[in-house]
Amino acid sequence: MNITYTLTDESPALATYSFLPIAKAFLKTAGITITTSDISLSARVIAQFKENLQPNQHIEDELALLGELVNKPDANLIKTPNISASIPQLKATIKELQAKGYAIPNFPDEPKNAEEKAIKEKYQKVLGSAVNPVLRQGNSDRRCTKAVKEYAKKNPYKVTPFSKDSKTRVSYMQDGDFFSNEKAILIPNPTTAKIEFIGSNGVELLKENIKLESNEILDATFISARALEEFYAEQIAISKKEGLLLSLHLKATMMKVSDPVIFGYAVKVYFKELFENFKDEFEKLGINPNNGISELLSKAESSPLKDKILQKYQEILSKSASLSMVNSNKGITNLHIPSDVIVDASMPAMLKNGAKLWNKEGKEQDTNALIPDKTYATIYEAVLEDLHQNGTLNPRTLGSVSNVGLMAKKAQEYGSHDKTFIAKESGIFRISDEKGNTLLEHKVEKGDIYRANQAKYEAVLNWIDLGIQRADITGNKAIFWLDSKRPSNKIMSDLVQSRLKEKGKNIDILAPKEACLKSLELIRAGKDCISITGNVLRDYLTDLFPILELGTSAKMLSIVPMLKGGAMFETGAGGSAPKQVEQLVEENHLRWDSLGEFLALQASLEFYAQKNNNNQAKVLAQSLDCAIGEWLNNNKAPSRKAREDDNRTSHFYLAMYFAKALSLQNEDSTLKTHFTNIAQEFKENEEKIHQEYLKTQGVKVDLGGYYKFDDEKCHKIMCPSATFNAIIDKISRG
Repeated sequence: MNITYTLTDESPALATYSFLPIAKAFLKTAGITITTSDISLSARVIAQFKENLQPNQHIEDELALLGELVNKPDANLIKTPNISASIPQLKATIKELQAKGYAIPNFPDEPKNAEEKAIKEKYQKVLGSAVNPVLRQGNSDRRCTKAVKEYAKKNPYKVTPFSKDSKTRVSYMQDGDFFSNEKAILIPNPTTAKIEFIGSNGVELLKENIKLESNEILDATFISARALEEFYAEQIAISKKEGLLLSLHLKATMMKVSDPVIFGYAVKVYFKELFENFKDEFEKLGINPNNGISELLSKAESSPLKDKILQKYQEILSKSASLSMVNSNKGITNLHIPSDVIVDASMPAMLKNGAKLWNKEGKEQDTNALIPDKTYATIYEAVLEDLHQNGTLNPRTLGSVSNVGLMAKKAQEYGSHDKTFIAKESGIFRISDEKGNTLLEHKVEKGDIYRANQAKYEAVLNWIDLGIQRADITGNKAIFWLDSKRPSNKIMSDLVQSRLKEKGKNIDILAPKEACLKSLELIRAGKDCISITGNVLRDYLTDLFPILELGTSAKMLSIVPMLKGGAMFETGAGGSAPKQVEQLVEENHLRWDSLGEFLALQASLEFYAQKNNNNQAKVLAQSLDCAIGEWLNNNKAPSRKAREDDNRTSHFYLAMYFAKALSLQNEDSTLKTHFTNIAQEFKENEEKIHQEYLKTQGVKVDLGGYYKFDDEKCHKIMCPSATFNAIIDKISRG
């Protein structure tokens, strides 16, 4: 049984160049091998186009191989954050790979023939949340460890006070959204279904051979384009009138089909005059509002009407509601790139910042945060209500909200897969079974966004039981976050109640807003609680509460116990990874915090020890736990400033504390003997190693790419201490 470690993108990938050699060396002393699997965005793209490439450029589809691994009982996988690609990110990756000599095709926005359609279908496999549905063959158990929580209380992040005079608001549609249009059914018997669209040209088959199991929850819904545009126009006017920034919060990465379109409608409504005045020119330029203003401005550079376009653009910005800024210095607005503002990270970051975002002058300002679909917008509304009622949250005294999240067997992976469609005309979306019986049906208008979604009974049952188990183990208050006004949640709530009765348990079931308010009440009182949620809320809450409590979601322990007996250990959120890479390139300072990787490795070793009855793995796990505690107590997390401790020095100190812990333990004499000398060598060379790291900072570096790094260059950049490297080599040799 090996431990598999994923190679991904951006900051986590850079950190891996430094951390993985350390992990491999320490684990090798106990005969444990770490293998790697490249599931970066560039690797996933390359794997799709083997026939286009030279033999020496061929790589395996590692994601597919991992998909097989996670269904085996001995799976032990450590997964670092990967890019959930938007179309602009995919296009940038393609351009970079082409420049490196990979003869891969361009992404066709509007396929004109069968060949282009086939190319787009291949690229669809790497867009959005392509990785998670494959790997997450279990439900999620995400929580803050005791050591991390205690450290956060003693060393709280800098709190921005919340003013009760704040005008910041969360706005969502009152009708016509996914929430209001949802229908659902509990499948009584196994069957096969298909999705069709009935329009002016008859019946079009959109998706077939959808396997449905007994007691599976099938739901479908749509968001009205007309209602969405009216909502945007109304909120722009309100923002202008009340002097609020306008900010849009979506997830155009995971919800790769629906949310870029929802984003595009906002672009078209806000810049309505621009799209009306230059309609023909924009069609010629191939401008797609779904890709944001950044693409529009870039393509306008080659237009003979460039000056007029830019003039109208600036005119609209000056007279309409002020837009929230992603980068005030560079003039990058909230509507520039759909993947720049990800709701699960952007909303909690705003809320902990006194509920303010940044305007074009780079100053903080109250905002109108638009989350068009009501389904989950209410949780952020709840936080705002709580702040108004009870004042600024104090991380020194807050309890903790852990999460048990439904996600096994691709449960509720809507918006990111092949059951989301845009209506080409007015008509009917219909799901029918193999006997022709209509299961669900929706009447829609042109431009409406439709999606269907599944949740297997085995996955739901396992999720309920995992929630009960965590409540029993911890003794903490647990809450199922389910809204009986949503048809799919009503069915799920009935299943939960039935299972709770069967197990003789009593756990509350509350709608998301009420559950959020109750959770805030509990943690303000210093108590811990457990949120037991569906997939999307799992994604949102494992950022919301950690950011409010710890200042970041990267410090959470995330365990996925697989249905088949293996386990995956996820290492935190990507968050500001692009900005961190930019700083590394400019200043050779990486501020990525690898605490998530440390926690994942420690949990992985515990799992390895249990599965293999391996005492040395157990000793490694216990010693690493001690090392993490010392690392936290000595505040060895990376600084944000160059020429101070960064990601690399944080790895050095963890290694030093790890060796020290192994030298002090008495459960394994072989490890104790080996690491006694190593610990002494680290101690004697501590200042020398520290200076070898710091003196490399403050200069520009070349990574050899962004989406596909140059391994040799990055290894040299991330492992610059010859003294430290020599000690790690000595550990590895045994």
